[in-house]
Amino acid sequence: MNQMDKCLDIREALERKLSGYFATTPDTASENQVYKATILCVKDILTQKRYAFKEKIKKNRSKKVYYLCMEFLIGPSLRNNLRNLGIEDEFSKVLSDMGFDLEALYEREPDPGLGNGGLGRLAACFMDSLTTLDYPATGFSICYEYGLFKQKIIDGNQVELPDTWLRDGDGWLVPRTDKAFSVRFGGQVNESWESGRLTVTHENYDEVIAVPYDMMISGGDCMAVNNLRLWKAHNNTHVNMNLFSQGQYVKAMQENTNAELISKVLYPSDDHEEGKLLRLSQQYFLVSASLQSIIADHLASYGTLYNFADKVAIHINDTHPALVIPELMRILMDVYSYSWENAWSVVTSVVSYTNHTVLPEALESWNINLFRYKLPRIFGIVEEINRRLCADLWNLYPGDWDRISRMSVIGYNQVRMANLSVAASHTVNGVSALHSDILKKTVFHDYYKAMPYKFTNVTNGIAHRRWLCYSNPELTSLLEECIGDGFKKRPEELSEFLKFSEDKNVLERLDTIKSANKLRFSKELFAKTGVSLDVNSVFDVQVKRIHEYKRQTLNVLKIIAYYNELIENPNADITPCTFIFGGKAAPGYYLAKDIIKLIWSIGEEIEKNPRIRDIIRVVYLEDYNVSTAEILMPASDISEQISLAGKEASGTGCMKFMINGALTIGTLDGANVEMRDAVGRDNIYIFGLQSDEVDDLWKKGYDSHMYYRKSPKLAGVMDALRTGFAGNRFSNLVNYFMYSHGVSDPYMCFADFESYMSASAQIRADYASRPLWQKKSLANIAGAGFFASDRSIGEYAENIWRIKPVN
Repeated sequence: MNQMDKCLDIREALERKLSGYFATTPDTASENQVYKATILCVKDILTQKRYAFKEKIKKNRSKKVYYLCMEFLIGPSLRNNLRNLGIEDEFSKVLSDMGFDLEALYEREPDPGLGNGGLGRLAACFMDSLTTLDYPATGFSICYEYGLFKQKIIDGNQVELPDTWLRDGDGWLVPRTDKAFSVRFGGQVNESWESGRLTVTHENYDEVIAVPYDMMISGGDCMAVNNLRLWKAHNNTHVNMNLFSQGQYVKAMQENTNAELISKVLYPSDDHEEGKLLRLSQQYFLVSASLQSIIADHLASYGTLYNFADKVAIHINDTHPALVIPELMRILMDVYSYSWENAWSVVTSVVSYTNHTVLPEALESWNINLFRYKLPRIFGIVEEINRRLCADLWNLYPGDWDRISRMSVIGYNQVRMANLSVAASHTVNGVSALHSDILKKTVFHDYYKAMPYKFTNVTNGIAHRRWLCYSNPELTSLLEECIGDGFKKRPEELSEFLKFSEDKNVLERLDTIKSANKLRFSKELFAKTGVSLDVNSVFDVQVKRIHEYKRQTLNVLKIIAYYNELIENPNADITPCTFIFGGKAAPGYYLAKDIIKLIWSIGEEIEKNPRIRDIIRVVYLEDYNVSTAEILMPASDISEQISLAGKEASGTGCMKFMINGALTIGTLDGANVEMRDAVGRDNIYIFGLQSDEVDDLWKKGYDSHMYYRKSPKLAGVMDALRTGFAGNRFSNLVNYFMYSHGVSDPYMCFADFESYMSASAQIRADYASRPLWQKKSLANIAGAGFFASDRSIGEYAENIWRIKPVN
């Protein structure tokens, strides 16, 4: 079909939607009505493609992968879908002829409140690649009504507001009330043996109905359209009319409200008992509904479960969905009369697990009393899993109680979800080479010694079509001129760009493109906030979840050092730099909130001094999200990836910066190690302790005071921190670094400070030489192909899930 015919079809479709849904015409329609009509038209196209793809899956009897994750940070879908489908130009022309601007429609779409950080963004990238590569896949998560929260920064304080994204963001959701399932909580479980069979009855339970809302996922230039299924919680009973008629309206609605709490908010605060119960309920709600859906899907295709393990792969992304293990055992035994041994064989054949952290506090565990109260039948199954596991371990390590205790699923009155995940999964992977090595040496060392065949690595990747091709069209055009467009489907072809590292014209084009992207970001920021940036300054960016191990604090210490230097000598030779921060702190993480306030306060203090403000600026991006990232990544010069070595599992923001030509300053942590190998040591700025040196220093006894005494610059920074900024005092952070009752400076900012300052000085010096800088930038772009999620998904598909493309 030529473009004219496509445009005619699109116009007719839009007119039908406007007439049928809004009783209006293009001449009288509002922009919001046209926006919604456009989404309806794109959904129709996706639905047709999805039907054809499902028919192909059915014909081929293809094995499917089901990807469970507590969050999917998908970002706005309209632009992504139109570009993936190759019809953006046609829609733009038709809308323009109707008097509407497609870019304005893009601006209307909110970021879905379905995720927060790297875990959710990785899941979204993986769904993009699974679809683009024509793998049959379904993602499962929860349809959070209010997301994590909407972040406001008021006088430096993070204020959390409800993220009412569904008001304008529900257009892509397809409610499937015909696919709803029941999920049970609490109550009493009775077990009895009859004729050699265990019969389980569940009484006095609370029942919640899980209603799916489907979101179709497109891929780039492919056959597939996959599905992201999001569950909403509803009460199974109606309003208590007896109470309602008596005027007890709140009490009459209470049961409904209690059930629906499950899908209200992502990651509710768990620093109290109610929050812990809600999180546990969310996790079980997700896995129970998803498994019932998976099994119903399989039975509809094959009529039997005998081939379930051959046709199904279930992947748990981090430990949040780990309850899929005992829940699948429950369904197979209690509903389909499987023996324990047969059910366990199925579970251990289909389930695989990705670990995303080495931080002990992030390896989930649940108090057994809380777990037993909320999930009595599941707790019984977990107890039996633990009993059998410990018996097997006793045979393997007779008398080694300490080892068996470390490996047990239940220990010290806690249910350990990471141990459960490793014990039951056929494959366990880390997300970078270093991370996977650390898992084998430390966190899961005992399991690795007992079951080495389970462990592997799959380094994370990003959806390069979204983060390069769609976010940075000018750079994409240059790449197409130089190496063709094959890199869009074969990202490894980006390496061909390295041949142009001595091409003066290409290097100048790179410089021009970066300047244009910085101007675009600056205009967007000014329009939203009124903050004006110097586009000729270095854009030094650290955007990620606010956490101690991410070490926004180390970046702040550096900025204070520059500030002190400029106070003493306003003519100091410091390259003009804009330090850009963004990210949210968990509502109950008060130290992280203090870090936000410190960053904001330093920015306010600098604004008071015009001479210093001309050299350094500090900007905090409120409510940082995917939409902002799509504009910021192409505009960034320096990417700050400065976590303490051995603490960051991988990171994916580093890859998005890299593929857009930013240069990384970082420790040898997470994916930075492989990025260094990909681009060469001269094209990345590595500093600080390595992971083995960190371990050695802890063993010897880390003393932050020693570094404070040795470094006059660091001492000056701490003096300034004691004094405070913008009228705010930060004695708690001074204590954190120097006078903690536990370990001062637990993420060793002081130990890495001097090395970080030296690397920062080198990066500023290199930035001043534009040809040198652009060569380094080009090397990063050329080396980024390995870090595409297409490569990651290929490895998962071949080595873990054993699935094949439908085509």
